[in-house]
Amino acid sequence: MLDYKDILTKRYVLRLSLREIAEQTGAGKSGVHDFLKAFEKCDDLDFPPPPGITNAGIAMKVYGKVPGEGGRDESYEYPNYQQVLKLMNERKNMTLQVCWGRYVKRCKAEEKKPYQYRQFCELFGKWCEENYETAHFTAVIAQTMEVDFAGKTFDLINHLTGEITPIVVFVAILPYSQYIYAEGMESTKEMQWIEVNNNALKAFGGVPAIVVCDNCKQAVIANKDWIQPELNQDYAEWAEHNHTVILPAKVRKPRFKSSVENAVGILEKGFFHDLEEHRYFSLQQFNEDLWEKLDELNDAPFKKKEHCRSYYWAEEKEELMPLPSTQYHYMERATAKVSSDFHVRFDNAYYSVDKAYLHKKVVIRATASVVKIFSLEGDLIIEWPRATYRGEWKTDSSRLPKNYEDFSEWNSTYFIRKASTVGSNTTEVIKRILRSRKLEVQTYRLCVGVLGFRKKYSRSALEECCRRALAAERATYTYIKNTIGVVAEELGVEGYNTEKNKKRNEGSYIMDSSYSDMEKLLNRSRTLADQSGKEAQR
Repeated sequence: MLDYKDILTKRYVLRLSLREIAEQTGAGKSGVHDFLKAFEKCDDLDFPPPPGITNAGIAMKVYGKVPGEGGRDESYEYPNYQQVLKLMNERKNMTLQVCWGRYVKRCKAEEKKPYQYRQFCELFGKWCEENYETAHFTAVIAQTMEVDFAGKTFDLINHLTGEITPIVVFVAILPYSQYIYAEGMESTKEMQWIEVNNNALKAFGGVPAIVVCDNCKQAVIANKDWIQPELNQDYAEWAEHNHTVILPAKVRKPRFKSSVENAVGILEKGFFHDLEEHRYFSLQQFNEDLWEKLDELNDAPFKKKEHCRSYYWAEEKEELMPLPSTQYHYMERATAKVSSDFHVRFDNAYYSVDKAYLHKKVVIRATASVVKIFSLEGDLIIEWPRATYRGEWKTDSSRLPKNYEDFSEWNSTYFIRKASTVGSNTTEVIKRILRSRKLEVQTYRLCVGVLGFRKKYSRSALEECCRRALAAERATYTYIKNTIGVVAEELGVEGYNTEKNKKRNEGSYIMDSSYSDMEKLLNRSRTLADQSGKEAQR
């Protein structure tokens, strides 16, 4: 039953909105709205309500009945949900399906009309909500693992670029022993979600019968009625592989996963304050500190009972189901075309392939740790460790042509020639970019990006932008990308590649200054003269 007195106080004294009342009371927004609407229409009751009136008394005056009593088809046998809840709490692996089967069997024996399974579950959910104050969910050994994300995030600093990305912390707990596992994640995509769930089972040393999760998109697609939620296919396959069952918590009902909510609170109010004082340049460094603190927490004695989390976990671990012989791996699949730099792009990183597959389509299959590249016929071309940051290059120069700069249609001569048609500043920027990586082939896409700005912006805008980049000692694609729009705005119409400027931008080929070197011209003249003399003698 809703706490009607509390709802009235929050509405008429604190002036809270329906959403705020629903969040603070744990009730549904529609339920709060329906009650307040019925209260306003009630002629027998006003605010403040009479002293000493109970919630049941308010319900009788507003609705004419107490919720949960009457108002149903009496031809059906109402289940004993107190007994159902007791069985769910005390019996390992007990499910609503089993309880419903026993209920139907008893109804048939007594010649009474039973509810269908769906109605049985819906009524059980309503009964739990109305009797929440007396319902107590006792943790059963090895029955449940609860998982969630912590609200607090940490900064991960890229030691090469200085870019900051958030570290999200995954938290898992065994409610019986209260043993906690946590792990930092740079990404919360389905693949990493599967990986941390695998790591949690490995850390706990076994598989529980039930996994209770939040309604995050990595786990649940839709959970409208809680009875039949639609699970993410990959997470459902993970559960089937590990012989466990996924039971998402009810939407905006934190008590259905109270243990992990409590664990998150312990971490955020505890050693998370120590971790946020450090600067982290690798995820491994963060997780090592996190796990060291977790070990201390799990080994620390409880305040209100004997022993510690690790002590009870040692007992619970013996009751968990064994881990499967092989770990479930999430597999991403994609098709890509090998570019002129002999690399394919996958998940914002670049992986080289054998020179024989230049400009051909390939199939990519990736797990959390490995990227495998196959031909369309299914032959494995190459296998790479998965990139650990955006823009990372994985290049095996031994599998590229020895003269790959000349072999490819993309090479330094090609890009310098294209840049020289814009101007000397653009040419110098391209030259510096070509020298910026260990392997020149890794810079070709950056050169394509810089020169590609001519499609939208004028030659003068790109040349001016490159001049500023050289003056600022920041001859990079990123600087050009972030600056050229401002430069074009300053130049006005002249800054854009419009029809008016099209002919102006189509300048003749501008030779590099080295081509007009006097010594080179004289040598070339002598060579031509020698060749002419030899031909005359013949």
